Amino acid sequence: MSQDAAGPASFSSPHLPPAPVGVEIISLNGHAIQPYINDLARLRIEVFRAFPYLYDGDLAYEADYIATYANSADSLFVLAIHRDQQGQPQVVGVATGLPMSDETVEFRRPFDQQGWPSEQIFYFGESVLLPAFRGQGLGVRFFAEREAYARRLGRFRWCAFCAVQRAADHPRRPPDYQPLDAFWQHRGYRAYPTLTTEYIWRDIDEAHESPKPMSFWLKELQR
Repeated sequence: MSQDAAGPASFSSPHLPPAPVGVEIISLNGHAIQPYINDLARLRIEVFRAFPYLYDGDLAYEADYIATYANSADSLFVLAIHRDQQGQPQVVGVATGLPMSDETVEFRRPFDQQGWPSEQIFYFGESVLLPAFRGQGLGVRFFAEREAYARRLGRFRWCAFCAVQRAADHPRRPPDYQPLDAFWQHRGYRAYPTLTTEYIWRDIDEAHESPKPMSFWLKELQR
């Protein structure tokens, strides 16, 4: 099991929250993520269909999006793998990350325009988990694994992610919807309203793709 963060590796980080019974956590980086790209695409299409993303996904969009991770030597996939009663493994959750400097120019633009050193930011892509496995600590583990990896690489001062912004009176907002702001704040992240960007996708009730406003959250890593 390699601990060389500069190359493809499978590794386990010590002193992290335990996984729930029956779920194995595996972290892979670099080219080692390739066999699980389709699992990420499948989970993104399924999980992000719900509010607030309302994503009407397709594999062509996914291939273009995930190519950024596939081309990054320091990209990270944290996999949650569950085995069924027959012992067959299924990827039930994935959290991703990569250096902000490996993101597209358009995506980095708000940071570059405001003087943030993108080479010191490790970006969290998504954290997608099937509903049956939520509420068991895997969300915390996904954050902890990615932060530990960023620290191990040794050149990052901040971790960041972005979240879609939907109106409070959005017609598809479920009555029992609970934003994740409190969870993120408890993990030490802070919203930066001036750091915004747009992603383009088609909502489940749209005929065509349209830009969606995204805002960034950041946390300064403790050494």
